[in-house]
Amino acid sequence: MKVLQDRQRVQGVRRKIIQVAAFGFTNSHIGNFVGGKIYKGSWKNFCSPGLNCYSCPAAGLGCPIGAMQAVENSPRFGISVYLLGFVLALGVLFGRAICGYVCPFGLLQELLHKIPSPKKHIPKPLTYIKYVLLAVFVLLIPAVVTDKYGIGAPAFCEYICPAGTLEAGVPLLLAHPELRMQLGGLFLLKAAILVLTIVGCIIVCRFFCKIMCPLGAIYGLLNKISLYRVHVEQAGCISCGTCREICPMHVDPVTHPDSAECIRCGKCAAACPKQVIHIGLWNKKTSITEME
Repeated sequence: MKVLQDRQRVQGVRRKIIQVAAFGFTNSHIGNFVGGKIYKGSWKNFCSPGLNCYSCPAAGLGCPIGAMQAVENSPRFGISVYLLGFVLALGVLFGRAICGYVCPFGLLQELLHKIPSPKKHIPKPLTYIKYVLLAVFVLLIPAVVTDKYGIGAPAFCEYICPAGTLEAGVPLLLAHPELRMQLGGLFLLKAAILVLTIVGCIIVCRFFCKIMCPLGAIYGLLNKISLYRVHVEQAGCISCGTCREICPMHVDPVTHPDSAECIRCGKCAAACPKQVIHIGLWNKKTSITEME
């Protein structure tokens, strides 16, 4: 039992180190919170693998969802080859391991879930909402609603994204009194969505990931073909259910190792008493890298 607990502890610490390092790299301009400045240097031409608002004062990279909406129907850019290639390449290589290891907002959600409160699960049908948000607010509306220059309306960022409200909206409002004078119904809507998301993340592990994240929806769709994946030695499984109980995304890795909800966090592999669950490239025998 102690060996099993030690394995889980080591796995958890390793993952947190990667998450914190990724958070720091993505948000390296902490000093910009003073005065509410936004970094607009050359690095903003590149996107973060995870969800992180472009307008966050600390952000050193762009957000793939925000950029995708901005250039989707532009007469100059068409569908951005860079963005499409970037997101698809990451998805094919890692799937939703991006969510589990390098997404800044994913780390924030996990920290919120540590706040003492009753913990709940959500009904599986609600997990399909993120696909609707992806289709309507990220793909459809930006392609149909454009400005005079043909730039698509960033509907998800403008009307929904709680990450943007928390990381950019609130800090900028605190730093700029003149912005507070222009607050209206739209900000109240987004503030309500943010409060709902925060409460949801406290009660439900990774509430935003499960229900609202369009980037997670894209990566999730690629889980079935991603090279970095979950492998289960079925012959050695004793059907104890430990992996299912410990999964933060409420996935049963034995029956659904390629579930679109799996974030490849490795908790199931670390907790398996028979060590028959492995997470890595290809399979246990030929894997060149694993995180357990």
